[in-house]
Amino acid sequence: MTPAPFRFGIRTMTATSGSEVRTLARKAQDLGYWALLFTDHYAGPGTAMTSANHPPQPLAPIPMAVLAGECTERLRVGFRVLAADYHNPVVLAKELATIDEFTGGRLEIGLGAGWIESEYDAMGVPFQSAGARIERLEDVVTVIRQFMSGNEVQVRGRSGVSAHGFSGLPRPVQRPCPPIAIGGGGKRVLQLAARCADTIALNFDNRAGKLTPDGPRGSTRDRTLERLEWIREAAGERFPALNLEIGIAALGVGSDVAALAAPYEAFFGMRADEVAAHPHALIGDVAAIVEELHARRETFGFTTYTIRETEVERFAPVVGALSDE
Repeated sequence: MTPAPFRFGIRTMTATSGSEVRTLARKAQDLGYWALLFTDHYAGPGTAMTSANHPPQPLAPIPMAVLAGECTERLRVGFRVLAADYHNPVVLAKELATIDEFTGGRLEIGLGAGWIESEYDAMGVPFQSAGARIERLEDVVTVIRQFMSGNEVQVRGRSGVSAHGFSGLPRPVQRPCPPIAIGGGGKRVLQLAARCADTIALNFDNRAGKLTPDGPRGSTRDRTLERLEWIREAAGERFPALNLEIGIAALGVGSDVAALAAPYEAFFGMRADEVAAHPHALIGDVAAIVEELHARRETFGFTTYTIRETEVERFAPVVGALSDE
């Protein structure tokens, strides 16, 4: 069987103007990236995000995705990830279907159960248990898929999500539904993804409700292999068709691996050499990173990677080196 080709997306949350969004989108398209993906945060500067060790996001994700799609022709646009609790499911489904229509079928839907407790509190959104949030996420996926289908929506979910008595408009360009990714780091959310998503996005397990070194320390090679077994177990016959994606939290392109890894030691709670070997890191020169990506495809099955927007130009030679595969 021919191995699946590599795809490289950019995740961004730092743009402060429409001009910056347009510039990044056009650059991503010109450099051969697969997608530009936006994150889903709403609280500005203040104690809510500071206490979570998370930077605020200047602009809202859905308008940014529309703008990025409008100024490009080939680049896929979407989200990594939208928090299910932050959106009415029917409103969200209609917005997503509309984006797919506007972009001619270039939408990527990324969904998650939400995790920053202080942001929930700041926004007045109840922060339920992980199990309740994941249950709602499952119901939101069901609403989106039924809305996109063109058939009558009939959802009365266990989480309290309810939608019924209408069919969805507009129909998306991508039938029956644009690809859905579900991201997370815990067993329950990853097994949900295995059952009902097209892409499983492996993230840190942020059960603490904020960014801490426990996330990277709980996502080592052995833990990643364990998570893949959870996914395989839940997916059953679906597993060969699933796309496996991982976010890169530490990236450095160059020959001095120790120096490139050192700035990430505090965030990862690890030595530089441990950071460099971490599944959520890619550090080395272009040839070494290309070799490592091939090895990870063999070991883990990862073919899709997302990097931060700050590394777009530095990582472009790797994208170019693998573009013909």
